[in-house]
Amino acid sequence: MDLIKLLKGIVPELPEILEKRYNILRSIYYNQPIGRRGLSQRLNIGERTIRTEVNILKEQGLLNIESMGMYLTEEGTKLIEDLKYIMRELKGISNLEERLKQLLSLEKIIIVPGNSDEDPFILKDMARAASKYIKTVITDNSIIGITGGTTMAQLAEEMPEGKVAENVLVIPARGALGKEVETQSNSIAAKLAKKLQASYRLLHTPDNLDRTTLDAILNIEEVKEVIELIDNMDILIFGMGRADTMARRRQLSEEKVSQLLEKGAVGEAFGHYFDINGNDIWESLTVGLSLEGYSKIDRVIGVAGGEDKAKAIIAIASLRKDITLVTDEGAAKKIIQLVNKATK
Repeated sequence: MDLIKLLKGIVPELPEILEKRYNILRSIYYNQPIGRRGLSQRLNIGERTIRTEVNILKEQGLLNIESMGMYLTEEGTKLIEDLKYIMRELKGISNLEERLKQLLSLEKIIIVPGNSDEDPFILKDMARAASKYIKTVITDNSIIGITGGTTMAQLAEEMPEGKVAENVLVIPARGALGKEVETQSNSIAAKLAKKLQASYRLLHTPDNLDRTTLDAILNIEEVKEVIELIDNMDILIFGMGRADTMARRRQLSEEKVSQLLEKGAVGEAFGHYFDINGNDIWESLTVGLSLEGYSKIDRVIGVAGGEDKAKAIIAIASLRKDITLVTDEGAAKKIIQLVNKATK
């Protein structure tokens, strides 16, 4: 008999207790040093419960409590990594991956436990899972393209430092979008390259242009060179956004946003807006990877999580099936619910 099933049969409350203590340890790890009150607020758990649990964890030698706050011991830090695999089994993540893989007909799916809409630390876990996988597919002379956004910025942040292969080049797959430099593709590409001890090139153009400006920019020699590299990239890492959210980030008018939603747009990627069946509803004038170019890239890794992005993931995942999707439990369960509802 499966050990996890056996333990759950004997101790039915085991998953709940283990998940609570795992979340406490993980929250301390990401915020250390942190006080009990701060931890209580972050996890939305009563201070009395927090006090009881951290005392148990302290007795086990997993954390220390000092005047400046709590922090994990070396053993506690190691345990978090080990617990990730147990949490996957307790929550049936492997079965969930297989079920989602069949529903979306994708080549590979990696799911992390939790819902990033409810717990911001799940985004970190998702970024870590994606970065760990990415390091396994990079080879000598790889040209890696990466888009912008919060998820991609977190991925670059969580990428372990160290060279994986020789002569690796990282480039932005799109022009800049939004006012926050940290989440623009140029900044993310540069940070990812430094983590991988690779080279990088930048694309100094905005991502939302009128036709005249776009034609002029495409004639700039430096831009031409980066566009050529984009056309020859062999690995793409990209995020998936909700159509309305991305339209507003591109500062489209509310009238245009309404038009997109009326036409059924639910997801956005590479400046294209898609309905839930993957039909291209509208394309904004941008510099960078095209939809045609997307279909030709050897290895594609999409990262997105949270129930809120379920429809966007369904839409964009339908564009090609030989991709790797890294997502979270919340998005996976919502996708299954939506697909099952649509097939009834």
